[in-house]
Amino acid sequence: MTNPDDQVFPDRTQRAPRPLVVVLVQPQLGENIGMAARAMANFGLSDLRLVAPRDGWPNEKARGAAAGADHVLDNAALHETVQSAVADCAFVWATTARARGQGKRVASPAEAMAEAAGADHRQAVLFGPERAGLSSDDVSLADAILTFPVDEALPSLNLAQAVLLTAYEWRRRARGDSAPFASPYEHQPASRGSIHSLFEHLEEELDASGYFLPENKRPIMVRNLRNILHRIGMSEQDARTLRGVFVALANGRRKRGGPR
Repeated sequence: MTNPDDQVFPDRTQRAPRPLVVVLVQPQLGENIGMAARAMANFGLSDLRLVAPRDGWPNEKARGAAAGADHVLDNAALHETVQSAVADCAFVWATTARARGQGKRVASPAEAMAEAAGADHRQAVLFGPERAGLSSDDVSLADAILTFPVDEALPSLNLAQAVLLTAYEWRRRARGDSAPFASPYEHQPASRGSIHSLFEHLEEELDASGYFLPENKRPIMVRNLRNILHRIGMSEQDARTLRGVFVALANGRRKRGGPR
């Protein structure tokens, strides 16, 4: 039987990272549990463990806030203690906004998740209850501290926000941070001939409308216009579209009896 943790990437040279374990310690609001589950699902995480949730489990308010992440809630494991929740993990991070004086290594989410995504063993992140965060005893069970580079005037994060930031950094480090899809707009760069023809047409119409005044400034004005259009990086379609716009404007002016 194949172990999902042994899945190999398509290039056959790199093993898939072990999914991160998210542990919510004594969460108070079902809505925050649901939103945390949604944040996990957004970034490909599903191993959610709950330690003594205040309002019991299951919680319908959590399901209402999960917005499609029902599979995370359905598989959430309920534990009585932090020790039980992380018993199968080889490394544990504790999230906290305060220095705890415990002599533990401190890392940002980017640093911590780079390590977690590259590990060949299971790692977990502890998130404390909404009101006060993890207790010092909970932090003492962790190997290192994960803290967020927030403003000192308001250092506390909503529980789901903290999970979201951590899950995002894990996904970014585990799968890369390139955009998940490419632009559907594929274009052929405009040829020099198309661009020069566009210049000539535009300049001809501007001459007819009396734009280039005073006449001695015409060369500088022409160069400025050409440079503006060059900076666009036009495709063939762009050049055709702009030429059509210039033609329409010129024709409209002629119909209104304007100067040629």
